[in-house]
Amino acid sequence: MQAAFRALADPTRRDILTALSGGEMTVQQLTERFPMTRAAVKKHLVVLEDGGLLKSRKQGRETFNKLHPEGLKPVTDWLEYFDQFWDTHLASLQSALTKKD
Repeated sequence: MQAAFRALADPTRRDILTALSGGEMTVQQLTERFPMTRAAVKKHLVVLEDGGLLKSRKQGRETFNKLHPEGLKPVTDWLEYFDQFWDTHLASLQSALTKKD
């Protein structure tokens, strides 16, 4: 999970994931979408793949990348744990507002 959070910490990597949510893209296609070099895009892709958030495959000279949504599951599971705290606070707020009426 640590590697996934590391990957998600960078806004460019989050933008790359958003781009990949529309479907598989080559490194070149991603490079055209972002104001950075091909080498920089590749570095971001390595971090995302290490985090389990994307999968890549080679076909000839091209590398195709696609979102691996299952990699987000540990992150969402961890975040969902904290939903209980929001539920408690919102219930307390509703109770307090109801008492004032």
